[in-house]
Amino acid sequence: MEADLFAGQSRGLSTEPLASRMRPTNIDEYVGQEHLLSVGKPLRDALEHKTLHSMILWGPPGTGKTSLAKMLAGHCDAQFEAISAVMSGVKDVRAVVQKAQMLRTQGRACIFFVDEVHRFNKSQQDAFLPFVEDGTLLFIGATTENPSFEINNALLSRAKVYVLKRLGDEALGKLLRRALTDSEYGLGDRQLVLQESEAQHLISAADGDARRLLNFVELAASMADARQTLQLDSELILEVIGSTVRSFDKGGDYFYDQISALHKSVRGSSPDAALYWYGRMIDGGCDPLYVARRVVRMASEDIGNADPRGLQLALNAWDTQQRLGSPEGELAIAQAIVYLACAPKSNAVYGAYKEAMKAAKQSGSLEVPKHIRNAPTSLMKELGHGKEYHYAHDHSEGFVAGENYFPAELAGSRFYKPVDRGLEIKIGEKLRGLNELNESSQWHRYEPSDQD
Repeated sequence: MEADLFAGQSRGLSTEPLASRMRPTNIDEYVGQEHLLSVGKPLRDALEHKTLHSMILWGPPGTGKTSLAKMLAGHCDAQFEAISAVMSGVKDVRAVVQKAQMLRTQGRACIFFVDEVHRFNKSQQDAFLPFVEDGTLLFIGATTENPSFEINNALLSRAKVYVLKRLGDEALGKLLRRALTDSEYGLGDRQLVLQESEAQHLISAADGDARRLLNFVELAASMADARQTLQLDSELILEVIGSTVRSFDKGGDYFYDQISALHKSVRGSSPDAALYWYGRMIDGGCDPLYVARRVVRMASEDIGNADPRGLQLALNAWDTQQRLGSPEGELAIAQAIVYLACAPKSNAVYGAYKEAMKAAKQSGSLEVPKHIRNAPTSLMKELGHGKEYHYAHDHSEGFVAGENYFPAELAGSRFYKPVDRGLEIKIGEKLRGLNELNESSQWHRYEPSDQD
């Protein structure tokens, strides 16, 4: 039998959640974020010397953003005024500003903490910007979203951004031990026993989120009380964890970071990494049809004509997911991902498309050359539409050497440049041969006729 890893005393039930009770009050109690709070780091120096500045704390949920802000306020003996951008508006901001102005006359600083600051719109952010500029407020914003996308440039330029990382297993283990042994803020007045394997299950399920871990522990303790047991065994822990969903914000940075990692793994010909990121997304609750659509994009953008079968396989996988659902469809998507990762790569079509779009936008509404215009009526034929058009199938090799299909102003333009990989090797050879025929031709239809 495994040795008991954690055994702790606490004082019974509390109406305040465990995660709230256990917020750190000093830097020794704070776990994680050593890259910001180690000795010699700027934020540690600011805390120790009480020289705070406006800042934005950017990181995943449960990494200690609010706790860090409160700890900074406590160390600097500053008034801590907190609002949530989800529940508050300009009226609440003005109330804080008025309080900060009064405190300023008394020689006290006011830290204005805005949780989920990315939820504030431009006008709400502008409401307190002048008071950050003149020093009335020390602004600390917490966000799970990329500040460069969600925060006004004016506010962003006046606040230093600190990136908080997901908590590692060591930090979560330290927090777990404290939750089960802290007699003042921990878990009740009984010895609760947790073995190492169960502790690791909790830590793994928390997925870097301290709040999630403490919520798991609190629920486990409540269930143990109901069963009149001291042992937090594997059966109980598995019930607590349930079908835990990994961090995956549908529409947020984690979403786009993971789909970016999947796409780049396919582009980089790493089927194993591509499958890993695909698995992460599915495990996190991503709609497989979204992945299927992106796989179709990968087939065109990164494989292209180097292996046209890739696009068909991607479309087949999408169709399979729509027809059969999970898990058969997910396996078909995985098959397409592996095929694309292993296929020869070419972005020649993707690059050519962008160049052609650029030319189309810059050149304006150039006339379609008359010889390739539609001529379904006698009037159009009288106007010269379709005149002197050479039907390619009537010529040797199905090609009219020297013919121009561009507007006259763009004649000779080239966008598509096949790479020397996969089928595009053959395509490139074919196009080079046709180009030689064009150059050796006796005529080129590059200029408009007099009738144009």
